[in-house]
Amino acid sequence: MPLEQVIAGQFLPDAKISAIRPHGHGLINDTFIVTVDRNRQFILQRINRHVFPHPERIMENLRVLSGHIRQRATTGNASTRTLRLPGILPARDDRDFAIDAEGGFWRAQEFIEHTRTLDTIRDIDQAGEVGSALGRFHDLIHDLDPARLHRTLPGFHDAPGYFANFLRASARPRVTAASGELVRALSFVETRWSLTRALEQAQREGKLVTRPIHGDTKLNNFLFDTRTGKVVSLIDLDTVQPGLIHYDIGDCLRSCANPAGESPQNLDAVRFDLDIARALLKNYLSETRHFLTRHDCEYLYEAIRLVPFELGLRFLTDHLEGDHYFKTDRPGQNLHRALVQFRLTAGIEAGERDLKGLIAGLTSK
Repeated sequence: MPLEQVIAGQFLPDAKISAIRPHGHGLINDTFIVTVDRNRQFILQRINRHVFPHPERIMENLRVLSGHIRQRATTGNASTRTLRLPGILPARDDRDFAIDAEGGFWRAQEFIEHTRTLDTIRDIDQAGEVGSALGRFHDLIHDLDPARLHRTLPGFHDAPGYFANFLRASARPRVTAASGELVRALSFVETRWSLTRALEQAQREGKLVTRPIHGDTKLNNFLFDTRTGKVVSLIDLDTVQPGLIHYDIGDCLRSCANPAGESPQNLDAVRFDLDIARALLKNYLSETRHFLTRHDCEYLYEAIRLVPFELGLRFLTDHLEGDHYFKTDRPGQNLHRALVQFRLTAGIEAGERDLKGLIAGLTSK
């Protein structure tokens, strides 16, 4: 019997499992969709312990997060259109996770029906929906004390730390051939490494404050209702932890405002779409304006430029280290992913004047 079927039985022991199949395109965890009797479905995941050394902290954070959002709803302080977080299924021993014989950490979550994910934004309305949803999420948790949350992924969104990792990897690379693509990627980092200091320096100066963040706000973590087209849920909450909300905003725009998607074969297709950015930011700010500070708004451009560079740096570092972090299907895939993000960074820089003007116009209202 496949391991995932054995583990699935620990969460719904009395149900008859009719099908288990891989689900989604995640680069970190192993995710399955499990169908049981009466066509009921749930999500089963094996958390990558190499990436998340203490997965039990993820579950503790989810309990804190869910409890806070429920409290906001009962006190009448929640947004009119709230977000539905996937429920956690208990295991047979009343814990909210299961451990297999080899120490693998598994959890099961509610499957939210009549929803879909997107790989690319298709129109301005979808961009606005994503902006509203991210804004609602930040509004719901902005008053949650970040000290109540574990850092499930220490060093995550630590741009200076990622650059230090890159320096170590580039000094002793595991790749044997320096291709033209690798030379271009290394040159790009050499001319822009100072970008990694911007947000952390602002935080040290007291201009930016630590808040709870989602941590992984790429487009396919937003669930769209197939009937209404509205975003009803924000999933993949493993990286909810204390941080700067600028990383959430920057990552969301990095993912949404590039119509070519995350992994286009043609780098020339990569660009930053200002119309998508306008719709997303406008709706995001309508939900969050009441708690954002002047400094928060001043550093939006730095965040939007930094995050694709940061992700490209991580992909490049993983390529140099032998592809041990992000899942790959072929040699050189992480290098190509890095070049996609660097091309997007360059596109943002090329449109700096227009993007800064857009941000100024939206934040002055």
